[in-house]
Amino acid sequence: MSFEVEGKLHKKYDTENKTDTFQAREFVIVVENGNYPQYVKFQLVQDRCSLMDNYNEGDMLKVHFDLRGREWNGKYFTNLNAWRVEAAQAAASAPAPEAADFPSVADAPSAEDIGDDLPF
Repeated sequence: MSFEVEGKLHKKYDTENKTDTFQAREFVIVVENGNYPQYVKFQLVQDRCSLMDNYNEGDMLKVHFDLRGREWNGKYFTNLNAWRVEAAQAAASAPAPEAADFPSVADAPSAEDIGDDLPF
C-alpha cells in the first residue's frame, strides 16, 4: 500500500546500524489537522537513510510511504516505511485564477443568437 502526506519536519534522527547488514533512520513530521497537530514518525531503511540528509527541521516535506505491519511473539507492530522524500510545493506557487478568467452563464449566447443550423 502506497500513501503520501505533507507536513513540517519536526525531528530527524541519526542513522542506526541495527545489524552488520541492516540500517534504519527515523524522522517525525507534524501534520496540521484542524486544532490538533499530528506528530507522525516514519522510518527509512538501507540506502534510503540518506534521503533525510538534505533537509532541516522546519522544512516542509512530502513523504511517500508504505504501511507495513508484522506479528512477532503475539505482538503486532506497524511501521510507516518512507521510500521517497521531497520538498513540499507551496500551495501558493501557482496563483489562483481570477473570477474574470472564467466565462459566466450570462456571457453564453442565447438559443436565438445561435439559430437553427442543424441539417435535419
